[in-house]
Amino acid sequence: MIEMATASTTLGNGNGGASASGWQRMLRQRDILLPIAVVAVVAMMIVPLPTPFLDLLLIVNLSIGLLILLVSMYTQEPLSFSVFPTLLLITTLFRLGLNISASRLILLNGYAGHVIEAFGSVVIGGSYVVGVVVFVILVVIQFVVITNGAGRVAEVAARFTLDAMPGKQMSIDADLNAGLVTEAEARRRRAKIEQEADFYGAMDGASKFVRGDAIAGIVIILVNIIGGFVIGVAQQGMSLTGALQTYALLTVGDGLVSQIPALMISTATGIVVTRAASAGDLGADTIRQITSNPRVLGIVAGALAILGFVPGLPKLPFFGLALLAGAGAYFAYRSEQSGTGVATAEGGSVTEAGSGEAAPTGPEAVAPLLALDPMELEIGYGLIPLVDPQEAGNLLDRITRIRRQMALDLGIILPTVRVRDNLQLQPSQYVVKLRGVEVARGDLLINQYLAMNAGMADEQIEGIPTTEPAFGLPALWIQASLKDRAELLGYTVVDPPSVLTTHLTEVIKGNAASILSRQDVQTLVSNLKADHPAVVDELVPGVLSVGEVQKVLQNLLRERITIRDLVTIMETLADYARQTRDTEALTEYVRQRLSRAISAQYRGPDGLVHVITLSPKVEQHLTEALKQTDQGTMIAMEPVRAQALLQRLAGEMERVAGLGHAPVLLCSARLRLAVRRLTERVLPNLVVLSFSEIASGVDVQAEGMVIVD
Repeated sequence: MIEMATASTTLGNGNGGASASGWQRMLRQRDILLPIAVVAVVAMMIVPLPTPFLDLLLIVNLSIGLLILLVSMYTQEPLSFSVFPTLLLITTLFRLGLNISASRLILLNGYAGHVIEAFGSVVIGGSYVVGVVVFVILVVIQFVVITNGAGRVAEVAARFTLDAMPGKQMSIDADLNAGLVTEAEARRRRAKIEQEADFYGAMDGASKFVRGDAIAGIVIILVNIIGGFVIGVAQQGMSLTGALQTYALLTVGDGLVSQIPALMISTATGIVVTRAASAGDLGADTIRQITSNPRVLGIVAGALAILGFVPGLPKLPFFGLALLAGAGAYFAYRSEQSGTGVATAEGGSVTEAGSGEAAPTGPEAVAPLLALDPMELEIGYGLIPLVDPQEAGNLLDRITRIRRQMALDLGIILPTVRVRDNLQLQPSQYVVKLRGVEVARGDLLINQYLAMNAGMADEQIEGIPTTEPAFGLPALWIQASLKDRAELLGYTVVDPPSVLTTHLTEVIKGNAASILSRQDVQTLVSNLKADHPAVVDELVPGVLSVGEVQKVLQNLLRERITIRDLVTIMETLADYARQTRDTEALTEYVRQRLSRAISAQYRGPDGLVHVITLSPKVEQHLTEALKQTDQGTMIAMEPVRAQALLQRLAGEMERVAGLGHAPVLLCSARLRLAVRRLTERVLPNLVVLSFSEIASGVDVQAEGMVIVD
């Protein structure tokens, strides 16, 4: 018995599980339900329906109309109900199928179910004349008022949405280039703009379905009345009055039961396409905005009270509504005063004592003025075409590429680069600012090209003399017609956007240490921790703080050493930070560990690192002159001797640069930092490397030696 009971229980659970899994499969395959419904509607136009089933479908039609109306009222933005245009077509087809099925039953049997009979006898009181009048009024309201207005709104919305698309796309591109949004967010916003345009265009066309449905309803009712009258008199031997009474009531009932859902869906159409500015709940927004002004409610209350005293008008409704409007005005006034009182308590008195002038609104009103953009690019009005996509301006796209290139070259996340016009600049000028302070400026002639002689052109070309802003080289602004000729002569010819972006890139590289904020370092460390938690947990914050890590990274960036290999940097800091917390010494340890990257950075096309060396005597004198100060290790030597050393270095740099190599000074690891500090102000382009920073397997070729007597 126990075994049988157990088996029975198991069988019952198995059946229940099979039933549940069947429902789950049906839910997973719900995409086929709508095609099946459409096929069923088409079949309904062909196959006669029994009256009970027709009653059920008519009630379903009413329910669908009410459901769509309520969904449209609670939809906060049109795209939340993006299937509405297609749904409008399907529901129109469904109503037409019901009309055909009902007309078939009315003309064949003189009876089409309880729903149509109830609408024909109860709703319109059994009078076909009243029914026809009510039906015509419904059709006029739907066709002339609601559908026509909704179609016009959809048409205008579609047109305005299409016209606004370029501006919205520019805004998204500007936010993307400025770093305010990610690429995924930008793609999502662009897709939303396209969907809005498609939606309003579809609504413009879908509103024609409702208009056609109204016309079809009028035609169907006329055909049914005339056809029923002929059938009743000619085939069934009914009297003229009896045939008209029977078929007219049924036809009008059918028309009413079809047009009422159509009217609800038409109203839903109007609600959806007019939801332009209200982003919240429609009911709450409507009540709040209508009752927000106590003066308006007070005037309405007074007008209703006055009308209540007019002889012949019913007094109770007027006085009752006047009392209701007055109460609304009172509560709205109290709410307004309460809000003013709170604002006054938080922000201080509204006016100064003894004066009618408004007082300052408090520090929160000026707080936004204190914010500084990390980087700004201000342009004169003559350079605006460079950022306008409608004029083929691609400067914003170029800035996006700069941000990506800085991530690859230096390993930093470049912050927002805000591009704005400045009428105080000359039309052709631009200014680069770092945290509100100007760090570079230049001039562009946007209809011309910048031609630079790299030493390969012997023939002069006509142009406006200028200086290339990024590297300070002499150059010419030439006409576009001379571009090809200048290139044939050996000039390097660059268009204005490239000049600006090259200058901006060099400014970023030169100021990368200042751009890297503590928050940027925290972001880099957090990203690293996702893949290498061990090294981060070992170092930060137990051994070094984020600020100390920032100083090391800034020291590297100051000499244009990439910090992209953050794993190696953090591991090196973890190895040596327990010995010393001097960020200068830690930076030197990191540089030595990054020898492969540093050697690759300064290796020439021939695979060699071309360097300038110090004579043994000079290196000995510099080593003897090393002194430890509060600012770190410095070289203390006579000004005359230091000046002579710098002059010889400058001469060797010029000679090496003439050979086509970057000027690199190679010295001992002990001297490297001190020599860099000695030369960085006078010779900022000189790269100072130590022997420890040359990776094994990399060949070095000395192009010159610094000798000082």
